[in-house]
Amino acid sequence: MSAVSDLLTNYQHVIADLTLVTGGGGVFDVIVDGTTIFSKHETGRHANDGEVLAEFEAFIGPDVRRYGS
Repeated sequence: MSAVSDLLTNYQHVIADLTLVTGGGGVFDVIVDGTTIFSKHETGRHANDGEVLAEFEAFIGPDVRRYGS
């Protein structure tokens, strides 16, 4: 899954817990450190490429740099 790869590749140094919650009909939620970053259940659609990463970056703010930067 590209969303998980994006998050762990770029922010493995700040994520303590990453949970993917699956449900019927392909529904999934992405929860990072207890906060829902993206929910197909709530939006009714799949995330666009890079959307989960962008939502996470908005959540953590601009002061947190990507891993290796």
